[in-house]
Amino acid sequence: MTQRFVADVGGTNIRLARVTEKGVDNIIKYQCRDFASLDVAIKQYFTDLPQYTFSQGCIAIACPVLGDEVVMTNHSWAFSQRALKKQLNLSHLFVINDFTAVAHSLPVLDSTQVIQIGEGTPVENGNIAVFGPGTGLGVEHITMTSSGWQTLDGEGGHVDFAPVDEVDVVIWRYLQSQFARASAEEVMSGRGILNIYRALATDANATVRFSDPADITENAMQGQCDICVRTVSQFCRIMGSFAGNLALNMATTGGVFIGGGIALRFADYLKSSDFRQRFEDKGQMSHYVKPIPTYLIAEPDHGLLGASAYLKQHTAS
Repeated sequence: MTQRFVADVGGTNIRLARVTEKGVDNIIKYQCRDFASLDVAIKQYFTDLPQYTFSQGCIAIACPVLGDEVVMTNHSWAFSQRALKKQLNLSHLFVINDFTAVAHSLPVLDSTQVIQIGEGTPVENGNIAVFGPGTGLGVEHITMTSSGWQTLDGEGGHVDFAPVDEVDVVIWRYLQSQFARASAEEVMSGRGILNIYRALATDANATVRFSDPADITENAMQGQCDICVRTVSQFCRIMGSFAGNLALNMATTGGVFIGGGIALRFADYLKSSDFRQRFEDKGQMSHYVKPIPTYLIAEPDHGLLGASAYLKQHTAS
């Protein structure tokens, strides 16, 4: 039987797993800093699982993948895909962007791996969108074609931030004064939470007490800081409007998903927030987005599962 592996490579960690019929197993996480290069890290995984001989693999990596040469954005690793395939003695090797892997995980996630926010029912094989507030803001669409699921790459995290209510306007003006442009990533990311907090504190003539987004969200959850509560509430509203825009852009009848690590930290808060109201608040097009479901990804291994789904789609067993 052909043995396949997948890897999810970030700036700090690399996580690897063996591909199975139902998903992945034998997940091991390593620190990138412990290895001089990517091939050495993967060979360590092979060494740690001596009972398997791997011949196919898919690597999801947090940087652009535009050709044979891949250079990581937030780490020193750089490699040639052709050379890596030879170094690992593989018959097939695919290297994809990490958000391409996230998108490919969506059709294979079940109800236990996601948290639905509000109403809506997915249409089988309908278009899907995913966005992930994290260090930055990743955005991806995926659509069914005659040859299987196909991702539609882009830089949706860098579109303009469009204010919807008066609080959004306050935030927009702050971003304009600080950066001369207000982009979606500057409000829907870790630093986005900080930007919202600073904008609201400045507008209220309040002391800026926090400089860490985690402190802001923690104080909001505990109700210990009014500005923090308003920050996280507005963050949820902004995400709802953005998700609704993604649904309108490409008729995402299969759903709109939220990935990244930030929103999952306050999942219950998000469910009870105005997220879904803002998602549906599209004026004369509200009827269009209302049936579309929205989900929060709760599966921690969705990057590995997406790389596995991509690999299975592009290779034979």
